[in-house]
Amino acid sequence: MQLFDWIVLIVTLLFIVGYGSWKTKGSKNVEDFILGNNETPWYTVGLSVMATQASAITFLSTPGQAYHDGMGFVQFYFGLPIAMIVICLTFIPLYHKSKVFTAYEFLEKRFDIKTRSLAAILFLVQRGLGTGLTIYAPAIILSALLGWNLTIMNIIIGLLVIIYTFSGGTKAVNVTQKQQMFVIMSGMFITFFLILHYLPNDMTFTSALHIAGANDKMNIVDFSFDPEEKYTFWSGITGGFFLALAYFGTDQSQVGRYLSGKSVKESQMGLIMNGLLKVPMQFFILLTGVMVFVFFQFNPVPLNFNPNNKIVIEKSAYKEEYAVLEKKLVKLSEDKKVINLLYIDQLNQDYDNPILRKELVALSNKEKDLRDKAKDIISKADSNSETNDKDYVFFHFILHYLPKGLIGLLLAVILSAAMSSTASGLNALASTTAIDIYKRNLKTEKSEKHYLNATKFFTLFWGIVAILFACVGTLFENLIQLVNIIGSIFYGTVLGIFLVGFYLKKVQAKPMFYSAIISQLTIFVIYYFMIYSQEKLGYLWLNFIGAILTIVLALLMQILFFRGRSDDNEIILE
Repeated sequence: MQLFDWIVLIVTLLFIVGYGSWKTKGSKNVEDFILGNNETPWYTVGLSVMATQASAITFLSTPGQAYHDGMGFVQFYFGLPIAMIVICLTFIPLYHKSKVFTAYEFLEKRFDIKTRSLAAILFLVQRGLGTGLTIYAPAIILSALLGWNLTIMNIIIGLLVIIYTFSGGTKAVNVTQKQQMFVIMSGMFITFFLILHYLPNDMTFTSALHIAGANDKMNIVDFSFDPEEKYTFWSGITGGFFLALAYFGTDQSQVGRYLSGKSVKESQMGLIMNGLLKVPMQFFILLTGVMVFVFFQFNPVPLNFNPNNKIVIEKSAYKEEYAVLEKKLVKLSEDKKVINLLYIDQLNQDYDNPILRKELVALSNKEKDLRDKAKDIISKADSNSETNDKDYVFFHFILHYLPKGLIGLLLAVILSAAMSSTASGLNALASTTAIDIYKRNLKTEKSEKHYLNATKFFTLFWGIVAILFACVGTLFENLIQLVNIIGSIFYGTVLGIFLVGFYLKKVQAKPMFYSAIISQLTIFVIYYFMIYSQEKLGYLWLNFIGAILTIVLALLMQILFFRGRSDDNEIILE
């Protein structure tokens, strides 16, 4: 990195932290700190909701996901717009009518304190892990590619977020996320058009799509009913719908964003904005990854994008064996470039040459074989090495091919995204701990200032926990998948509780509580067998299974064991 990149990076981050702290300092009470005094306009709600979900993992992993597997991952988001409509029609009006600080506060009014506490604890467990991951994900990539100390990176990112989240609460999160989304999308658009500019002169965008299509990168929709396929139209429209419904409807990191809206209508408009823009945004990020793939059809590419693995090989007895594969890849890359240029020339003459397409596929398969052999050698050199390099693809391109200044901007994009999602997570964890656990179980009444200070303390506490988790975390197959897997394990049960609370007025507290516990334990067992059995089930289905199981069990228990029994904790739902 050049001096100019450092200046761009540091100035961007310090401006966001400084502006957020200055603009929102001096919260007078808990309502101001958690709900932002309900002064947030709809467009800020929409941007804040999008920024909360668009973590650094999105911008690190998603392009790499597309580079390796193509556009199919976009199906994961197909259920999201439908979920936004359901939340706008049902969840938001009920939350506002109940005048709650957190989503889980509603559950005590509908059921009892046990159900509220169970949902809050499930949220704290999964969001605590997820928030640590939003710090760890960019830190491990940056440390590997730039040679920075991983622990120091975790601490720096965590402390930057703690400063303004501790200072201004929800207002600070909402205000800073507007700047962060501007930085994020500006950086991504500039990068996308630079990639197109770097492609051969006689190559059009349509030609680039043809090359991507020839390599199976443009298979956007898969209508297969195979449950082992992670991403299909059906898993996206069902499992993705339930995950989005749970995440945006019951996860306090998102609920807190629209509870701060000026009115029900403003909150609804913010979520509709997210529903309209989220799928196109993810499509664009995936398309950027596909264009990176096309770019590397004409430029040198490493055997493995993770630079740590190259270091491991250099120190091992497999150095020469690996070097042989590298030479083969260089020759293969030259052959690919020649065939791709011939293919483009034919496309410019309106002829999609099937023979050249077949050659492109054959060369891509040879490259895949070389990469698989390289992974085997890396594993032999060090069995603890992470051979999956999806999370390093986009960053390799940024560091080696972008001009001065833009590298700093893209680093700012990744760190801004990390700070954005981490801030929402800390704010939600602190709010839930203070309101649903601490305040609700305190025997004596305390002042507003006491609860404000308690919420700030829990912000600091969870910030430290997230940093510690980030410091001891380990890399998974693909970071964006890990985040969604953690969510899928817990979200289904929590969503089931809320759906029963909203729509099944006859179900009482005890059957609800017991069915939620059984459902969550069942999901743990299912996921255990998913890991260790040969029969694989796409993790998105866990959301669907958890929600449906919770609802069915609650109904059965109510009918079989609790029929006719009164429930003191029931609110009237209109």
